[in-house]
Amino acid sequence: MPAQLTWKDIEEIAIRLHEEHPAIDPLSVRFTDLHHWVCALPDFGDDPKTSNEKKLEAIQMAWLEEHQSSDA
Repeated sequence: MPAQLTWKDIEEIAIRLHEEHPAIDPLSVRFTDLHHWVCALPDFGDDPKTSNEKKLEAIQMAWLEEHQSSDA
């Protein structure tokens, strides 16, 4: 586990989001909210301004996989 999460830590961020919001369907989350939730993670240390739609979409899809695997 990295000392501080960055936008490149897609899988770890997805796991953390699933742990913090287990009942949320990731596809129902707007990118603005997703950005806020990622930046609010306790060990997230990257520059919020370096986020973009591609990074947020990758996080959302990884979170969706995590969400679906927990339902199985």
